[in-house]
This record gives sequence, C-alpha cells and structure tokens, in this order.
Amino acid sequence: MIIAGLALVFLSFATAKDKLLSFLKDKKSLSSLLLFSLFGLFLNQFAYLSAIQETNAGTATVLQYVCPVGILIYTCIKDRVAPTLAEIVSIGLAIGGTFLIATHGKVDQLSVTPVGLFWGLFSALTYALYIILPITLIKKWGSILVIGVGMVISGVGVIPFTGVLQASIPTSLDFLFAFAGIIIIGTVFAYTAFLKGASLIGPVKSSLLASIEPISAVFFAFLIMKEQFYTIDFVGMAMILLAVTIISLKDLLIENKRKVE
Repeated sequence: MIIAGLALVFLSFATAKDKLLSFLKDKKSLSSLLLFSLFGLFLNQFAYLSAIQETNAGTATVLQYVCPVGILIYTCIKDRVAPTLAEIVSIGLAIGGTFLIATHGKVDQLSVTPVGLFWGLFSALTYALYIILPITLIKKWGSILVIGVGMVISGVGVIPFTGVLQASIPTSLDFLFAFAGIIIIGTVFAYTAFLKGASLIGPVKSSLLASIEPISAVFFAFLIMKEQFYTIDFVGMAMILLAVTIISLKDLLIENKRKVE
C-alpha cells in the first residue's frame, strides 16, 4: 500500500505540484484524510484480503459487492427518503444472494465459515466507508492525490501492528512477481485506470462497468486457483450482481433524463 501510494503521490506531484503542497498544509483536510485512511482504505484492504484467505477470491469479491446496497440503505436513512420499488428489489436480491452463497439454501448450516462470511460482509461495509468518507476531499483536491496520500498514511500507520519489519520476506521469483502484480496491476493501474475512465464517462457508467469485477474474480479463481463453485453459488452471485446492476441502471437513467431536460 505504501509503494502504491507513493507512486500515486509522485504522479500527483508531477502533474499538480502546487495543489499537493497546498493539500499538505491544510490541517482540516489532513484530519479528514486520516479517518479515510484508517476506516476506509486500511480496514477495507484488510477485511477483503482476510475474506479471500477464509473463502476464495470470487466469493470475497461478490460479497464485497453488497456494498452499493449498503450505501443505498445509508442514503435513504440519511436523507429520510423511502426506497423506490427498484431499490427494494435490489436490497432483496442482495440479501437473498448473500444467503445462498453463505448457506447453499440450507438454513441450518453455512457453506462458508462464519469467519469468512463475517470478513466478506465487513469488507462490504468498509468499502462503503471507502466510497462515502472521501467524497468532500475528492471534490476539492482530486482523487489521485487523496487516494495516493491516503495509501501512504494507511500503510505507514499499520506497520507497528503487522510485524512486517520482523517478518522474513520471501525472495522467490513467484513471490516477487505476485507482489509486483498486486502493487502495479492490482493497485496503481487499477485505481488510475478506473479514475481516468470515471473522468471520461462519468461515475454512474463507470460503476456499472466495474460490476464485471466479481465475474472476472470468479473466472480467474476457477481457472488459476482451481477453486470449486457450485450451481447455487452462481445463482447467489447472479442475484447480487443483478442487485448492483439495477441500482446502477436506475442512476444512469436518472442522469440521462437530467441531461435531456
């Protein structure tokens, strides 16, 4: 996270040096960023990777995608607005899909460990915090700067709790390639590509396209990691993806209607 954050900070420094220096002098923004770094970035990364460890990459990613439904519920409560029929259907699909993945339809037993289910749903909660907490900061300072500095703060802040300084780091080529892949492809490239796409086509369309992530996670978990999935797993995953798609399409239709008006 530190290395990926430094890469984004360097990019921000190269393209908007004055903005970066002004940001580092703004105490209020730095305080807000600290909350985002710990409760959004770090907790989400930790919860998601823990979910992968306890389940698998496909299941963890799909469970994390319950997040938009959580944001929807939060928004309805915050704004004191009743959910629409489409939103109610989305919530029901997300809950039903999570139930099928967790139990395979058998109420008296779990198909994933309780710990795995906890981390999967907790990653959805922290992903919601990751999206909600930096909204004001990103509007003022830009996403690359906020996420870059946030990653550095988050990475440095958790070093004392991880034991990474005492750990022996493997030097095998397999480990180094995997480590570089997480940093370069999974973090730096993924964040910058998504943010660039969002700036070109807008947040609604980009979030809709990003819904393909759980599908790719399941595909590669099956193809590369040889993880085993059952038909009912795919039914549950499809329900969660459909819930996310309904929410995103509703927002897209509202956005297009506003443009026409």
